[in-house]
Amino acid sequence: MRALVVEDDTGIASGLTVSLRQAGYAVDVCQTLDAAWAALSVEPFDVMLLDLGLPDGDGLDLLARLRRQREPAAGHDALPHSDMPVLIMTARDGVSDRISGLDSGADDYIVKPFDANELLARLRAMLRRASGRSKPVIEHGDLVLDPANRTVERAGQPVALGGREFALLLTLLQARPQVLSKSRLESALYGFGESLESNAIEVHVHHLRRKLGDALIKTVRGVGYFIPREDAPPAPGKADAA
Repeated sequence: MRALVVEDDTGIASGLTVSLRQAGYAVDVCQTLDAAWAALSVEPFDVMLLDLGLPDGDGLDLLARLRRQREPAAGHDALPHSDMPVLIMTARDGVSDRISGLDSGADDYIVKPFDANELLARLRAMLRRASGRSKPVIEHGDLVLDPANRTVERAGQPVALGGREFALLLTLLQARPQVLSKSRLESALYGFGESLESNAIEVHVHHLRRKLGDALIKTVRGVGYFIPREDAPPAPGKADAA
């Protein structure tokens, strides 16, 4: 999962980056509204953590601008996505401030200073709602993925995954049965400036198939990867597990 942190306090931004990366997020940080909008316009993010008091304006202006956007055309990864989950984090602790933030389109609101574990729990809850889930775990056949504890079980047996393997599996499960392009998966797993081998996604997919079975992740040649719905019939000639 990829998170955009919009925060001008370098100490807070640094602490958030460490906590989010330890929780498996790819993280990018912007210190102004203009930089955040530029990032949203060229890269896909799964969630935004938004401060309100920024050097070039109020974070609520960025939120309002985001919510006014039209969705990208089918088949395109263009952003910003107007329905992306947004968590406001601010020192403004008045009831009217919280109401204003939520009514402006925020999905949740946390007051500084806050506990990092509470923030991560709120992010998990937001992402559950965004994907239409109510359960804290994701189930697919005999596969169970727990985002909070970062564990995976197959037929009741634990499966050890690396950090990016876990992130890739989570991204594909939450998007199922949508086909995600290689570039979209790279964006979900790697932040700006992180080193990335040209075959990194293929390597992660190979490792997941070795650990979880070849049938789980399908390939649409020249397009990307997906996990089909459990009741989906096979589609000969369209997808394979190569």
